[in-house]
Amino acid sequence: MSMEQKNALIEQLCVRARILPVITIGSEAQILPLADALAAGGLHTLEITLRSAHGLTAIRRLREERPELCIGAGTVLDRRMMDEVEAVGAQFVVTPGASREVLEAGVQCSVPVLPGTSSATDIMEGYALGYRCFKLFPAQICGGIAALRAFAGPFGDVRFCPTGGINADNAREYLALPNVMCVGGTWMIDGTSLANGDWAAIQRASTEALATLG
Repeated sequence: MSMEQKNALIEQLCVRARILPVITIGSEAQILPLADALAAGGLHTLEITLRSAHGLTAIRRLREERPELCIGAGTVLDRRMMDEVEAVGAQFVVTPGASREVLEAGVQCSVPVLPGTSSATDIMEGYALGYRCFKLFPAQICGGIAALRAFAGPFGDVRFCPTGGINADNAREYLALPNVMCVGGTWMIDGTSLANGDWAAIQRASTEALATLG
């Protein structure tokens, strides 16, 4: 798959998703019911992070047992991790930053990679290798909406998924920007609901999250 094709695919996935839930699995028992609750609430594209020991297992099981969902891997830090998530079937990859190693590995990866950026320099590094879609992270800390508006000038053909500090109060404002294709966040996965296995609450929160976007 060419970089042009990968850019088109990741943009298509993000635009369709609107909200990309950033999920850290606390136990293997959470994998299926959490994914089912999010999907029942309308969120069918999920980013499973490698921040816990259950990340790879979750990606593999969801690809096998919930093939109707689109499952990506997040918090991918290096080439080894990229190879691992590709091997278990991740359909896209998200990184928190844009090291040269990660960017070059993403060019070779068989699925699209959404590299993290917080500066124009990061964008230029990726742009030179063919990337046109990035995750702005941590969005609120590195300039938020003002930064995205500023990036639109020199990077007119680049689109973003801002993540970090996105919530029910500001998600709609971010999505109104022409260079934003979706937003990432965790606000629909309340920690108490997750700990108590209150999947109905997470489903309601997911439905409400999408509804606030209009």
